[in-house]
Amino acid sequence: MNEALTEIYCGKGKGKTALALGQSLRASIHGKSVIIIQFLKGHERRELDILEELEGLDIKIFRFEKMENCYADLTPEEKEEEKLNLVNAVNFARKVIVTQECDFLVLDEILGLIEIGIMSTETLIEMLQQKDPSMHIIMTGWSYPKELERCVDTVTTVTTKEISKQ
Repeated sequence: MNEALTEIYCGKGKGKTALALGQSLRASIHGKSVIIIQFLKGHERRELDILEELEGLDIKIFRFEKMENCYADLTPEEKEEEKLNLVNAVNFARKVIVTQECDFLVLDEILGLIEIGIMSTETLIEMLQQKDPSMHIIMTGWSYPKELERCVDTVTTVTTKEISKQ
């Protein structure tokens, strides 16, 4: 089997999710099974849902959040409730990794769970250590703990530069 990568797409720029989705689409076109798990995005229908409807592609998208708004916009009470859903999402991601449920896994905004204290760096490292060498994993978020560097193959930083037109 070919050894697949473990990647991080991070940075304050726009396009990390789009980049991960493009890679997912490419993997699926090449016959790979794809699972995308989204964190901290809210529950409303997203543009990427169309990927599940495309004929001949093996792409599954999962969201565990129940609230319509994204986590940052919730009240403290709503955050406590949503936190349980996000922990369930982490447990599902762990199961997907351990059981080798797909060839290509996107953990969209999972790094944000570390930033807001829902998940520890150690938990994510444990999960990545259980990865089969043939499974490709992409994780996204604004930033990442440096401790993750020993578990990943590449880090891509996305930035946005506004150019003023004069």
